[in-house]
Amino acid sequence: MQALSPSHNLNSHSIIRRLNRLTRLAIRCVYRHDSVQFPNGVGSSRADWQSSCTILSSKVFSQDQGSGDNSTPPSNSDHIAAAVNGHKTSLDLNLVPLDKNNKLQPPAQKPLYITDLSSAPMHGFQLRVAYQGVPGAYSEAAAGKAYPNCEAIPCDQFEVAFKAVELWIADRAVLPVENSLGGSIHRNYDLLLRHRLHIVGEVQLPVHHCLLALPGVRKEYLSRVISHPQALAQCEHTLTKLGLNVTREAVDDTAGAAEYIATNNLRDTAAIASARAADLYGLQILADGIQDDSSNVTRFVMLAREPIIPRTDRPFKTSIVFAHDKGTSVLFKVLSAFAFRNISLTKIESRPHRNRTIRLVDDANVGTAKHFEYMFYVDFEASMAEVRAQNALAEVQEFTSFLRVLGSYPMDMTPWCPSRGDHQVP
Repeated sequence: MQALSPSHNLNSHSIIRRLNRLTRLAIRCVYRHDSVQFPNGVGSSRADWQSSCTILSSKVFSQDQGSGDNSTPPSNSDHIAAAVNGHKTSLDLNLVPLDKNNKLQPPAQKPLYITDLSSAPMHGFQLRVAYQGVPGAYSEAAAGKAYPNCEAIPCDQFEVAFKAVELWIADRAVLPVENSLGGSIHRNYDLLLRHRLHIVGEVQLPVHHCLLALPGVRKEYLSRVISHPQALAQCEHTLTKLGLNVTREAVDDTAGAAEYIATNNLRDTAAIASARAADLYGLQILADGIQDDSSNVTRFVMLAREPIIPRTDRPFKTSIVFAHDKGTSVLFKVLSAFAFRNISLTKIESRPHRNRTIRLVDDANVGTAKHFEYMFYVDFEASMAEVRAQNALAEVQEFTSFLRVLGSYPMDMTPWCPSRGDHQVP
């Protein structure tokens, strides 16, 4: 091997010094990102923090280069122009907001948007769990119940939560799939098929709805009530009993409705949301526990990039989706595979096959009669570690043209009582 010249050794030591400096800088960025904010609104998302660390690293490296023999002195400017998430922004790298006690101010948490998914952040040790909505949403409470002491990440859409996990921006996602009064959340069933995440658990959350409005507003002043469509459906009869002659309008989520009223100072509008949302957004509770049924429970699933290993030492549930080229006639045979093995089904859900929405009937009346192609979602009480479950799926596979196991995971066996307001504080 040829020996390195003195100039080569000098360059190697210089590179090592630069790398060490970059490493120390990156560590400082990682441990400061949860409380660092930059002017002009930059720094509130993990992607911004990562980009800021990259910018700082580039500046240090350029200054190291500037200390050599063949370079000009580094600039003394404290501002650096950078492209953060596709936007030109002037970053003041020396300004970190402090409160009157000289402590770092925590950043205001805002929902994760699709534009924030351009790059993954540098992870710490705290589990990051994505949910749909804003702080105060029932999904946030479900995330706290599923993963205590987690860092809950609000997302503006269900699909953003899926993508956040796929892109390593979040470690888990907790999303609703069905409610005891409103039924299935069809959007998430479609997304389960579209994305390659795995169900690794479930959590059931009692729902306690409140009617919220700005302080000083009386019920007779209201002209409309806004909330998520499921929440409006769950409180339909109670709103009528309250004698409210109001328009009911659907929005993306319950806590978002409360935030919208507070932000826009709407004194003729009320929201259906949790008591926690009232505390967060400064609203008063006009009516407490307005759900039509006190046994109102929403089931959430926990999603991860990798499946868990099925076990037999505790009750497990398995979720599958299947379809057949010849339509719905296969459904009876599939259900028989479970019935013969005494496997209880807890859920059957059908969704239109997006690639083949309508199929012509192949008989004498071709072209006159049509029926829909469906995908079938089934939950059953058994672990994939059990032989009877393996044999059942082996039989199902014979009858279907498509079969996918969405997950085999522990059942939520925690007891619950009729909903009260204290259930909504994660």
